[in-house]
Amino acid sequence: MKAARPPLFLTITAGVVAVAITLPFLYLVIRAASIGGEGLWDLISNSRYLTIMLNSAGMATIVTLLSALIAVPLAFLTVRTNLPGRGFWLVATTLPLAVPSYVGSFALIATFAPRGSLLQLLLEPLGVEELPSIYGWPGVILSMTLFTYPYMLLSVRAGLQGMDPSLEEAGRSLGYSSRETLWRVVLPQLKPSLVAGGLLVALYSLRDFGTPSLMQFDAFTRAIFIQYKTSFDRNSAAALSLMLVTLVMAILWVEYRVRSRAAYYTRGSAALRPPKIIKLGIWKWVAFSFCLVITLLGVALPVGVSLFWLVRGILNNDYAIPNLFPAIFNSVTAAGLAGLATTIFALPIAILSVRFPSKITAIIERSSYIAFGLPGIVVALAVVFFGANYLPVLYQTLPMLIFTYLVLFVPQSVGNIRSSLLQVSPRLEESARSLGRTPWQTLREVTIPLVSPGLVSGAVLVFLTAIKELPATIMLAPIGFNTLAVEIWKATENVDFDDAASASLAMLFVSMISTFLVLSQEKRAKT
Repeated sequence: MKAARPPLFLTITAGVVAVAITLPFLYLVIRAASIGGEGLWDLISNSRYLTIMLNSAGMATIVTLLSALIAVPLAFLTVRTNLPGRGFWLVATTLPLAVPSYVGSFALIATFAPRGSLLQLLLEPLGVEELPSIYGWPGVILSMTLFTYPYMLLSVRAGLQGMDPSLEEAGRSLGYSSRETLWRVVLPQLKPSLVAGGLLVALYSLRDFGTPSLMQFDAFTRAIFIQYKTSFDRNSAAALSLMLVTLVMAILWVEYRVRSRAAYYTRGSAALRPPKIIKLGIWKWVAFSFCLVITLLGVALPVGVSLFWLVRGILNNDYAIPNLFPAIFNSVTAAGLAGLATTIFALPIAILSVRFPSKITAIIERSSYIAFGLPGIVVALAVVFFGANYLPVLYQTLPMLIFTYLVLFVPQSVGNIRSSLLQVSPRLEESARSLGRTPWQTLREVTIPLVSPGLVSGAVLVFLTAIKELPATIMLAPIGFNTLAVEIWKATENVDFDDAASASLAMLFVSMISTFLVLSQEKRAKT
């Protein structure tokens, strides 16, 4: 059956977003063209940069696989089982998203570094003078996995919440055991959520700068930053960024091939009644221990290191805790507006890609992911270039900062909303249209309520990512508009770990409260 023509307001909105998020790519092309074809070939054929590309691709692949091994069990345990303290783990296992990568990596180094770390000092009486090195591959894989798996967790959790329990019951009625039901019914339905979450994990691991730098790992972001910072060569840095874009587009192609045959995994309205809660029995405490270990490494460790520096400063230096309320207010305002804006503009893109598939809609959706794989400094420079030259009235204003967040983080909403839409039968929307509802009324009264888990998950992802965004905030925030991320960066740059600890704890507290409130509202909406 030929797909119907999409409503005009969806096409216009999605098209505007697609054009906006291609600005960084245009900026890179303009800059890279300045070095000429021969210079560009010499750069991209350099053996060092080819090694960096292989390192980056390998890191993204391993981190994505490990994130799936963590996220899928956590999502299942916190949604479908009688896990002790399930409500607490629902929030706690999401909180690593709120930890800036440079804070989390510093905590891991302070705990597990070869010499002078907490673990080495504890083992020193036993004759251990030096631990195995955490730098390089071990450190970057551990840190990236711990602080990116929630991208997949929220996506998979939204998929589980939107799944129709009758399909699992049908599997059991056919004689499937619980394990067979998981492999033959549940996981196939979660394929869109797994792919969407895995894409976000892979792209975020490629764009992160703090972890590869601290872990002394040669990745594209580190090489690009060195070009910008040390040689002030924006043209060569742009050429390296285009190599990163090539890697990002390769990942997008693989993702598209994996999910291109995706159908509607739920034929009725999603989750009309709550699913059956599985009793873990003797495995209850094994599951509890698994959640505890992940939370200790991803949340308690960064918090503990921050508390150590804060208490140490108070006891040794008569330290006065700074007034962080303005920074907290600015952080919540900017991140909240970013979450709202990206959710509004991601919805048309997701609807077009699922309900009205075509080459054009596929291009619009794929283009939304390009900027997310780029380092924040590249996207910020692109927005600065176009803003200063063509929209000076908006330069260094809050709307331009929110626009930059939109360009950076809209894929986080698109992926979650798309996976939720794939679980909703289009017949429900067709029924509303047959009853006289306009496309806008159908969207407001039928589609949005049914995909609310994806909307909420996407908004949470954007909020928790935007609140710790550093390069774009530094370059585009209004004068005097300091956020918690900026405060942490200033303190770290000045080697003032006491102030860095205060701001880090404030960020964790704000993120924990906001995540708890959002998840509570989501739970209330589903009941």
